Amino acid sequence: MTAADPEVSVLIVDDNRTVRRGIRLRLENARGIRVAGEASNGQDAVVLARAERVDVVLMDLHMPGMDGIEATRRITAERADRCRVVLLTSEVSDSFLVDALEAGASGYLLKGHDSDQLLPVIRGTAAGTATISPLVAPRLLRELREARPTPADPAQLELLTAAERRVVGLLSSGVTSNDDIARHLSVSVNTVRSQTAAALRKLHLGDRTQLALWGARNGLDRRDA
Repeated sequence: MTAADPEVSVLIVDDNRTVRRGIRLRLENARGIRVAGEASNGQDAVVLARAERVDVVLMDLHMPGMDGIEATRRITAERADRCRVVLLTSEVSDSFLVDALEAGASGYLLKGHDSDQLLPVIRGTAAGTATISPLVAPRLLRELREARPTPADPAQLELLTAAERRVVGLLSSGVTSNDDIARHLSVSVNTVRSQTAAALRKLHLGDRTQLALWGARNGLDRRDA
């Protein structure tokens, strides 16, 4: 991170005060990150995310009253300037993972297992490059393949060029880094970045996580476009 990079404001949401305190202490010592506030339930999280205009919300899943999934849905729907939500939870249920991403979450991390990735994930999420915990990513792909609903309007697929569909297909199949996608397709990393950005823009999606989810839902992980 350079001096020119903007500060990332973060809202911490967890019903456990000790957990919130631990996350706050870690973030307050990180350069370029500002803790904008804390909330102990989903309802307060929605209010604070709007009032403080935060960049990233670290959201627990299970809380009294409004849970993390509903709070995520409301925050991402209300913030046109793309406040992004990362679920930070101990829950590894396949159904909760899919529900969270469909609600608009940009990332899904497991407490403890992914704690060392918290700072880079926050910065990446603010920039639109989100992260799914390696421990649950294969389960997400399996869930999508086994329970994929009817694809969305086929006209959406026509918005993408063949090259863009190939990039999204690899992303949806679990090849998540630009370097790996570039190697698979024998193109440059800059080409992958450009095609990913074009797909996001055409589909009105906020980040690579949502793009991968869209691609898997629409069968691009199995296509030879």
